[in-house]
Amino acid sequence: MSDRSDRTRLIASATRRGRGRRPVSPPVERASTLLNDAPSDMRDAGLGPVYGIEDLGAARELRAVLADLEGGTDAFLVPSGLAAVTVPLTALLRPGDEVVTTDAVYGPTRRFLMRHMKARGVTTVFHAPDASTDDVLDRLTDRTRVLLIESPGSLTFEMLDVPALAAACRDRGVRTVMDNTWAAGLGFRPLARGVDVSVQAVTKYVGGHSDLLMGSIAVADAVVGRTIHETIEDLGWRVSADDAWLALRGVRTLPLRYEEQARSAMTVATWLQSRPEVAEILYPALPGSVGHGLWRRDYAGAASLFGVVMQGGDQAAAHALMSALELFGLGYSWGGFESLITHETGQLSGRRNPPVLPGELLRLHVGLEDPADLIADLDASLAAWRAAVS
Repeated sequence: MSDRSDRTRLIASATRRGRGRRPVSPPVERASTLLNDAPSDMRDAGLGPVYGIEDLGAARELRAVLADLEGGTDAFLVPSGLAAVTVPLTALLRPGDEVVTTDAVYGPTRRFLMRHMKARGVTTVFHAPDASTDDVLDRLTDRTRVLLIESPGSLTFEMLDVPALAAACRDRGVRTVMDNTWAAGLGFRPLARGVDVSVQAVTKYVGGHSDLLMGSIAVADAVVGRTIHETIEDLGWRVSADDAWLALRGVRTLPLRYEEQARSAMTVATWLQSRPEVAEILYPALPGSVGHGLWRRDYAGAASLFGVVMQGGDQAAAHALMSALELFGLGYSWGGFESLITHETGQLSGRRNPPVLPGELLRLHVGLEDPADLIADLDASLAAWRAAVS
């Protein structure tokens, strides 16, 4: 990476010279068949892709931009954020191997581990979401091949000491894979901290407009990259030219959106923290919140996604609050321009050791709306909460 800021680098790749007269963004190439001038050219990889399943112009440019953002030697594209996690696990694990991960792991990732990988002879060992570095390392055995890291953890936002874990795993010959969607390649760079594979749901912040599904897999080591590339090649997974173009458009404004939404999220979280209806805010960037010390030490930014633990209540009260909101959409995902809210208490039951919380758990994603308007909307909705719990 150069010394230029992220804001500059993500745009400069579009305006660099030496490629003749051209559009700012590469054109969308919709093609299955690619034609050649001579029979001898048909399998010449030096001339570019030989078939449409390989990455065409927009996808190649997006891969280069994401590799630069993550500080990797290469980045690969897959059709979803979940696939960005499952492909490295498929590539790096074999029957008889073991993977260690947090009990707070993303639900679909847990499902993949416990259904797909278990059926293929791979064992998953879970550590406590708030485990210390030593506690996590104590879970490793001579069969452990991968430590799958989520920091912050899904829904409850616990932080891990990623640099310490990465260094210890490297010494033990254990590969590390980190889901870095929350930091979007901006707030934290796993590869620079010793992690082997950094994955993101491009669906979220890179896309930024809730109109595409995609994942990215960034690597620093060429050997790991080749294994992942071959797995993607064998599975036949590629992203569409249109989606690659949309994600490339989104990545140009990623730093501005990420920073602005983080500022708004902090404003909203600080206001909610002061409310008597709220027991706790789960947001590492918020002073006094879970994992704030590690966040302050290691991170340069924060996502606009956090948990809200209410004082008491039940599902009916949570739904009453959500129904009263006008500006927060009721929908899954996050990282787009729009604010969202979900009720997450039920998902905690899927863990081996569910946390004991003083009330219902909501998850908020703060979009690009005026935070004052979002606070007014939440203020009004809390009246519905109070009425439901009284």
